[in-house]
Amino acid sequence: MLVGTVLKPRYPQIHVRIRSANPLALVGAVRHALRRAGIDRPEIRRFSEEAFEEPSAERQRDVCRHWVKVDQAGRGHLA
Repeated sequence: MLVGTVLKPRYPQIHVRIRSANPLALVGAVRHALRRAGIDRPEIRRFSEEAFEEPSAERQRDVCRHWVKVDQAGRGHLA
């Protein structure tokens, strides 16, 4: 994955909107959205491992954007 580069998400039909700037809240919201969309557990586990192996908050957000469409309303921009 290219960090900081906007790519089409793996699951573009899944849209997560969150107000918190906390990357852990975003990861949790993405996990929840993946479950609600019927994505299987091994795939969700793969997302979680990818997100949590990143050392910085910005890279965790990039991982989330790589998987689903993200709108972080509290940050004032659409990702």
